[in-house]
Amino acid sequence: METRDAVRNYIIENFLFGDATPLQQDKMSLLDEGIIDSVGVMELVAFLEQDFELSVDDEDLIPENLDSVDNLVAYIARKKAA
Repeated sequence: METRDAVRNYIIENFLFGDATPLQQDKMSLLDEGIIDSVGVMELVAFLEQDFELSVDDEDLIPENLDSVDNLVAYIARKKAA
C-alpha cells in the first residue's frame, strides 16, 4: 500500500470512524479541523513508529510534520531517506 493511502486510511478508520467526508483534502489541518487532538497525535506517532518503522523524536512533534496527510507523507519520506 502506498504511504499516502496508508496514512489516509489510518486517519479515516481511527479518528473518523470510517467516514472520509471530513477529510476533504490532504493539505487540511487535522488539528484545526478537530480531526485529531493531542492524544490523537500520540496515537498517530505510535502508528508511524509501528507501521513505518520510524523513530519519531520529540523535536519532530510539530505541525509541519504531523498536521495534515501531506505533511505526514513528506515527513515519512524524509525520515526514510535519512
